[in-house]
Amino acid sequence: MSKHQAVPFETTLFVRDTCLCLHVQRAARALARRFDDALRPVGLTNGQFSLMMSLNRPAAPAMGAVAELLAMDRTTLTAALKPLVRRGLVTVAADPADRRSRLLSLTDDGQALLARAVPIWRASHAAIEARLDGDTLRGALASLA
Repeated sequence: MSKHQAVPFETTLFVRDTCLCLHVQRAARALARRFDDALRPVGLTNGQFSLMMSLNRPAAPAMGAVAELLAMDRTTLTAALKPLVRRGLVTVAADPADRRSRLLSLTDDGQALLARAVPIWRASHAAIEARLDGDTLRGALASLA
């Protein structure tokens, strides 16, 4: 016989119905699937689109700055970059000022693909935002981040 007291099923239902973390995760997954589907014709996932957008800057950002912006650890960012580098969309180069640091840049092909993806993102984003108050949601999510 187990010495652990079982958690009542009612508690499971309560957590299912009220857990903010669960609801945010479910919504994030649903949004990710919608953007993945929308961006599929240009061969990008929503994560790749976000990563490429984070590199769309006047000067090449350091890997640490991009990881921080995307709330990723450097190992996860490195893994996410690999398919983009293999496709010739992104370059990773040593920082001339600090050879230990890596700078990330979109290639010309990466910039062209991003330009094709942005109208798809805009249309998908507008359709989703039309269903909810995006400013309030962004504010609430920002307060948690």
